Amino acid sequence: MTPHRRPIYFNPGPRYSSSETSSPVDLTKRFHETLKTYTKTPLVPLQSLAKDVGVKAIYVKDESHRLGSSSVDILGVSWAIFRALANRLDLPLDSGLEAAKARLSTSPIPLYAVASGNRARSVARMGAMLSIPVNIYITVPANPDTIDFIRKEGASVIVASSSEAALEEASTACKEKDGIFFHPEEGSGEDGLPMWIVDGFSTLSIELDEQLHDEKADMVICPAGDGSLAQALVTHYKAKGQQQTRILAVEPDTACPLWKSLSRGEFVNHAEATDTIMQESDNEGLSKTAWQCLKAGADASLTISDWEAHKSSLELRDAGLAVSPGGASSLAAIRRLDEQSRSKLSLSKDSVIVLICTERLTKYDIPKDVSSDDVIELTKTLVRINSANPDFGSVPGPGETAIANYITAWLQHRDIETHRVEPTPGRPSIVGVVRGSGNGKSIMLNGHIDTVTVLGYDDDPLSGHIADGNLYGRGAADMKSGLAAEMIALVRAKGMKLKGDVIFAASADEESESIGTEQLIAAGWRADAAIVAEPTEMALINTHKGFALFEVDIHGVASHGSRADLGIDAICKAGYFLVELDRHAQELQHRFKGKQIETGSPNIHAGMIKGGEEIASYPACCTISIERRTIAGETAETVKAELLSILEGLAATVPDFKYELRSTFSRAPYFIAKDHEFVELVAKHAAEATGTVPAIKGETYWTDMALFGEVGIPGLIWGPKGYGLHAKKEWVEVESVRQLAEAFTTIVGDFCK
Repeated sequence: MTPHRRPIYFNPGPRYSSSETSSPVDLTKRFHETLKTYTKTPLVPLQSLAKDVGVKAIYVKDESHRLGSSSVDILGVSWAIFRALANRLDLPLDSGLEAAKARLSTSPIPLYAVASGNRARSVARMGAMLSIPVNIYITVPANPDTIDFIRKEGASVIVASSSEAALEEASTACKEKDGIFFHPEEGSGEDGLPMWIVDGFSTLSIELDEQLHDEKADMVICPAGDGSLAQALVTHYKAKGQQQTRILAVEPDTACPLWKSLSRGEFVNHAEATDTIMQESDNEGLSKTAWQCLKAGADASLTISDWEAHKSSLELRDAGLAVSPGGASSLAAIRRLDEQSRSKLSLSKDSVIVLICTERLTKYDIPKDVSSDDVIELTKTLVRINSANPDFGSVPGPGETAIANYITAWLQHRDIETHRVEPTPGRPSIVGVVRGSGNGKSIMLNGHIDTVTVLGYDDDPLSGHIADGNLYGRGAADMKSGLAAEMIALVRAKGMKLKGDVIFAASADEESESIGTEQLIAAGWRADAAIVAEPTEMALINTHKGFALFEVDIHGVASHGSRADLGIDAICKAGYFLVELDRHAQELQHRFKGKQIETGSPNIHAGMIKGGEEIASYPACCTISIERRTIAGETAETVKAELLSILEGLAATVPDFKYELRSTFSRAPYFIAKDHEFVELVAKHAAEATGTVPAIKGETYWTDMALFGEVGIPGLIWGPKGYGLHAKKEWVEVESVRQLAEAFTTIVGDFCK
């Protein structure tokens, strides 16, 4: 078990339900029994699991083929839609689906729904059963398999830009067509809809009691989803005075509004939810109706990782049950309960436990394990995620989404406050925060999650294998090992009782234009000091160069190659400038020769030249792209002035010399004094961790530290011993990564105390 993982919530309250069904439960079950596809879903014993856990019996209630659908959702959805139609058509509730279908055959009432995942599938299935038009509004990104299923059922799919847009568009369309709006959020859909869904789930509880015969369920474990199923179980088993059956709700680490609501003592919907392979949680958040019931009636709540759900799905497949990770989450929950937890839930060797497996197996991407707190194992995992920057390579890289999702899952598994910053779609940065008690200094541990291209890498660029004390793979040094060390220091900070905040910032796009760190700063993230964990061979980098990019157009006059009297050769004219640029480059080296500049002299070069359209014509334009590396005290404006001076001199002395100069991009240099108190603090802890006094020096490259410096955040660049950056083989020294994680931990403890 992960030492720092999110704890299990145990309800200290009375644990009973004051909820009542809005429909007679026998009527609900009779309705389901009239459906052509109805049959009791299996109750499957898992004897070996019961032996492992130390209880009398464990059963799986397999809902993966309920009413011919793919999940248990069809129980709640079918009854809720029938109730809504019965109200509209003035039908008695015992009339059944066929009576409603007959009435609708002459006067069809369209269904409009804002739904996703299993709920969307269930609404589409009901529309097909009733032969009525169904319009389902789904927000982006939408699951293509779900969309395909909905369309095969004959329903229309409308993809909206946001939840708010979907709600507004569906509501407006429904009113225009006088349809029925299926949206369980109170005040959005049909009156009574949230409770009708809960009532529909009562069929499961009645079946379960019948299938257990003389046995009684001491505990029922179910995925929480939007809370409707859990509310139905609580309502059935927790009527006042009947509190013997415990209800345990399970959610994904990354989408757990019920756990957060219970832990905080206030309603949390779904604003903090992120990606998960557990499709049961692919919904619109926690129902307010369910929350009112579960805050008193649920005995416990816990969260699991996608990896745990995946393993449980494999375990159930071995037992002959083809259920998805979301459906298997109840098994992952029982695996998580240790002896102390089982005691709190009054489980013993005589206990009977029922696992509700809610959905059928569907395709999903196999997740990665988030449980390790070992910095080297974590580095391996990060290296194995391709996060190559999409701006590079003949085949653009996939970008940062996958690694951002993994980091989010790793942080939320440990209940660390997490924020996603993504103004540019598909280019997310992640912020993790361990809050201090107050009145302390804050620190930001920063690193970039993108890499250069994996194309052209010798061997497997995503291997993460270790040989001779080195860990190999693209990004091993630059800079996933530094990220891993920062993540370990962040989670260790949770137990330090610090006064100041510890902020971990995993930034997108550093290898290109650093939009990630720019966006983090624009979003308001600040700290009293920062460390950027670029690979520095364990030296402390206190200063580095900046850069400024320019384009110079040298203009000529286009004409036929035979008409020297008409044409002016822009490429030849550019030669005058290139000669002067080369002289300027040499002059820069002489100008600063002998001066104590830690980063070395500034430098300039022409990186690209483009001109002409064909060999038989005089070229009208020649464009020269220039990179100028700057040092402390220089700016893009001062560099541009130097270039203008050269160009103006040529225009005055060279016939027909015409030009245009453009600044295209720039980044400032960075500098912090070696005797700054933060530098001295980091140096002290670096020496303790490594046994060697670290070098403090300047470097020629640029890092995101300059962006922090521009907003007044002092800091250092400090990272492991890594080699082969951007090269055909890249590696990092394992021992230096371990030393870095230890030093980051002690720095955090000292600075934020």
